[in-house]
Amino acid sequence: MSDDIHNPFFLHSGDHPGLIVVIHVMNGNNHNTWECAMWIALNAKDKLGFIDGSVSQPNSTDSMAGAWSRCNSMVISWLLNAVVKDIVDSLFYLENAQAIWSDLQHRFQQSNAPRIFQLKKFMNTFTQGSLTMNTYYTKMKTMWDELKTYQPAPVCPYGGIRAWNDY
Repeated sequence: MSDDIHNPFFLHSGDHPGLIVVIHVMNGNNHNTWECAMWIALNAKDKLGFIDGSVSQPNSTDSMAGAWSRCNSMVISWLLNAVVKDIVDSLFYLENAQAIWSDLQHRFQQSNAPRIFQLKKFMNTFTQGSLTMNTYYTKMKTMWDELKTYQPAPVCPYGGIRAWNDY
């Protein structure tokens, strides 16, 4: 194992399989915010390469194969700790952290329309009531920020801008 903290195979003494790296567990409805939080946490630990594929699995005869396997297993454990049990059970048999990440993206990024509807409906009926101004603002800003992540990007100046305006 490398002692260089900038090496993706470096594991800090505080890194362990039971570590909770994000505070919100992914339950399917909060995939976008969870993904953002996981991205930040894995970037801080220099482990993004295990989910985006840029740190690929070496050949079994390669001297780094063991280090890759340990780090991949650590990232897998962090991902599994950050997902509700109902979803975790379907991830155990995937071969690596990148496959788990891809599976979660494929399953939960598909359901944008119902979530957009849910957010817009809640935002239209949400009132401050007895909440403090800070609490009200924070909740509203969180919903706006999540809604922004679903905005379609125009693909061309002739047809794409209509989707943007319709949104």
